[in-house]
Amino acid sequence: MKLMKILPVAAALMALPTLGLAQEADMTPPNEEIGFILTSFMFLVCGFLVFWMAAGFTMLEAGLVRQKNVTMQLTKNMGLFSLAALAYYLIGYNLMYPLGDWSIGADETGGYLGILFSPAVMEAVGLADTTPDLTYSSVGADFFFQLMFCATTASIVSGTLAERIKLWPFLIFVIILTAFIYPIQASWKWGGGFLDSQYGFLDFAGSTVVHSVGGWAALAGALILGPRIGKYKDGRVVPFMGSNLPLATLGTFILWLGWFGFNGGSQLYMDTAGNVADISRIFANTNTAAAGGALAAMILTQILYKKVDLTMVLNGALAGLVSITAEPLTPSLGAATLIGAVGGIIVVFAVPFLDKLKIDDVVGAIPVHLFAGIWGTLAVLLTNPDATLGGQLISIIVVGVFVFTVSAVVWFILKATMGIRVTEEEEITGLDQAELGMEAYPEFANR
Repeated sequence: MKLMKILPVAAALMALPTLGLAQEADMTPPNEEIGFILTSFMFLVCGFLVFWMAAGFTMLEAGLVRQKNVTMQLTKNMGLFSLAALAYYLIGYNLMYPLGDWSIGADETGGYLGILFSPAVMEAVGLADTTPDLTYSSVGADFFFQLMFCATTASIVSGTLAERIKLWPFLIFVIILTAFIYPIQASWKWGGGFLDSQYGFLDFAGSTVVHSVGGWAALAGALILGPRIGKYKDGRVVPFMGSNLPLATLGTFILWLGWFGFNGGSQLYMDTAGNVADISRIFANTNTAAAGGALAAMILTQILYKKVDLTMVLNGALAGLVSITAEPLTPSLGAATLIGAVGGIIVVFAVPFLDKLKIDDVVGAIPVHLFAGIWGTLAVLLTNPDATLGGQLISIIVVGVFVFTVSAVVWFILKATMGIRVTEEEEITGLDQAELGMEAYPEFANR
């Protein structure tokens, strides 16, 4: 009975072309224009997903800091994303993608510095009086997608330095990171710079270009800022429990979801069946790497501590995601799972290692993004025959030295000029009250 009702409708739809509804030339765009449309749409959708990672970082940090510092983490994340959006628009985008117009260097040998102080410019409304490059995507879609990666780098720094850093010095560092530090080193790979041209550096979606950069900047800040009061006492590590583990878990799942856009969109094209198949392969590998990292951390903490540590499991999943980000396309599902699992193992050992060095990383961002980022960049050698050990190692070192050194200089200048750490009294009281005058959970505050 239902079939009898559907058939006349189907016949009517099939007859539409004969009614003149699909005979206009602009109703049947050429294949090149269809590719332009689909790739632009992919960037926008994947950009939405990566934007959602900002919420993931915010919830993860809010859950892993103590109750008296939650509002500060929420404020920092709102501020850093907004500042990153402006800094990347005004300076970062054209610094990262000079399109052959290098301030220092040239395309033939690989550039070193892109276009300074040149804001991003989109095409005219409706592409009026323009001849767009239909082999790629719209400038607006590409800018939007790449901005989300830049903001992610700043989010990594936020969690490490939580609970003792002042708000405004942190936000000033974010401006410098997103306007200059991140775009310059990213141009060396993704902008056609010297790491790409001379060393054949492979980093599909940014295990080094994004994640280890955030990790290096966070490490420099943590060393200069120092640990929280009471964290290391009489040779012991004093655990500071997070305020809301359900919130931290929610943040992790949000990041997991956003990572599909992070890695999938880095395919850069959705104009052929092959590209669509590759995007689906990237999604599958990204997912299984996260699962491998979470399970490895779960099993290992059970073996080492006789109990599963949820915070390690959360960071294990994130480390698995970071590990697969440098090459999510070429591995098989099994290889991707193992790559992610190694990331989870790295986290379990790296967290206590940093504590032994008295490097206080509140949320474990340095093990997740720096250590697992380095591992993921080297793991490209396991599945991509185009990668070389020298190319990967040299690029890791060059990016690390540049980002750590420049970040340390900026942190030192901020410390000398305006101070970067709150007072001891303010830290004990909590940054919510001391810096902001409000609490995230006022009904549960100690009176």
